[in-house]
Amino acid sequence: MNDLSPSTLARTRDPVALSDAVGSAYAAIVDADHRRDHGLYLSPPEVARFMASLVGFHKGIVRVLDPCAGAGILSAAAVEALVRRGATRIHVVAYEVDKTLAKELRKVLRGVEQWAAKQGAEVTCDLRTADFVMANADALEGLGSLFAPDADRTYDVVIANPPYFKLNKADPRAQAALSVVHGQPNIYGLFMAIGAALLRKGGDLVFITPRSFASGDYFRAFRRRFFGLVRPQEMHVFGSRRDAFARDAVLQENVILHAVRDDGWKDGDVTISTSAGIGDLAERETRTKRIGEVLDLASNDLVLRMPATEGDEDLMRAVDAWQGRLATHGWKISTGPVVAFRAKEFQSATGGSGTVPLLWLNHVHPMEIRWPLVKRKNEHILDRIGSRNILVPNANYVVMRRFSAKEEKRRLVAAPYLAATMNVPMVGLENHLNYIYRPGGSLTEEEAVGLAAFLNSTLLDTWFRATNGNTQVGASEIRAMPMPPVPTIVALGRQARGVTNLARIDALVGEVLGRP
Repeated sequence: MNDLSPSTLARTRDPVALSDAVGSAYAAIVDADHRRDHGLYLSPPEVARFMASLVGFHKGIVRVLDPCAGAGILSAAAVEALVRRGATRIHVVAYEVDKTLAKELRKVLRGVEQWAAKQGAEVTCDLRTADFVMANADALEGLGSLFAPDADRTYDVVIANPPYFKLNKADPRAQAALSVVHGQPNIYGLFMAIGAALLRKGGDLVFITPRSFASGDYFRAFRRRFFGLVRPQEMHVFGSRRDAFARDAVLQENVILHAVRDDGWKDGDVTISTSAGIGDLAERETRTKRIGEVLDLASNDLVLRMPATEGDEDLMRAVDAWQGRLATHGWKISTGPVVAFRAKEFQSATGGSGTVPLLWLNHVHPMEIRWPLVKRKNEHILDRIGSRNILVPNANYVVMRRFSAKEEKRRLVAAPYLAATMNVPMVGLENHLNYIYRPGGSLTEEEAVGLAAFLNSTLLDTWFRATNGNTQVGASEIRAMPMPPVPTIVALGRQARGVTNLARIDALVGEVLGRP
């Protein structure tokens, strides 16, 4: 890339425009693998300025941390916003591990300093090419102790668009942050936790991330630590999965979270705003709630709910009113026991004597099992002594996809599996499926159809999305999901038999619940 010349500086009206130009040029010369490996999904100017607008006023020298700076657009936006609010002295610390990009970032930060000087403000920038997590994870362990971060490692503002990809638990970064790690952590959670630990009292944390931190087992330890330090103040939910990072073809459910360092906080208000995407950020819908209405403070899970609209909140209240759960109805949920790579010797493409159906993710569609598809090589599995322990009896089940594609409109995809449709003693369920069953027996056909219909409805899909930011549908989340009474499920099952149209399913759910 060409050096940042005076003419380039002159053509860019402000630091954000400069950073966007430099970042776009860099992204154009690196391949998709490089962008993925480095989590290089650059924030659009509209998003950067919106995030910076959430930062409050701070006196004296304002210390700003951008832990994954990229081309510096969030640093630039923060400086712009602070200077226009009257800040005269700002110190920016920016981390970037991509050494080639860091060279371009250095030019941007120099441009930020020059722009600020013209506004009468003194801005100094410290660029660090170290790994942010490895350099600062000790801040998590020093909380409340003599080893808390020094003043030169604390900040008034932490603003970030962190990378997001899963880490192996043995990864040095995961090992360095064990207090917030469970299972296979996503790296963005480490950035959030460490960023919160480095905030000064009253400092602002503004992150744009996937929504998956809001619930689930993997992020439980993170939520306990994170929400013990910071109080949520604003949340912005994007309705479109594509829009926030459309230039990078990223499909992700994004949320912008603004929180304030407030150790031991108990209550307060939180503002929730929504927009379809970037284009309507200025016209976003806004409402204010008590924090306890969106963050379950009484639960060890600390699930953060993010209903996109007032209508979604109404739907959630309706579901929350149900007293039933799978366990109270005498049902259980398990993961399909056929792990494909461990059961290759039992799988068959042709079927025939001694085989039974093997159901995979792509066999399960809303309200129907499509088997066989013929396109799938191994749609059969041997039923014999060696494989019987990974098969399930041919009974009535509700079969669910454990993973939904990011572009799918529905997160919950469920189908009734009816034993009468298969003349076999056993059936194989691959590990990417969950199945709901009655231990020691079988669901009735009406129960299976009715429960599948509820799970496919907009009502439960909305509830699930607002309480769960993952594209993975875990068994633990379904166990915790409220369920209507069994007679209501059975009544729906009688009417929904053979119905696959989801609009019709929604209408039937409304009828049995007495909802318009």
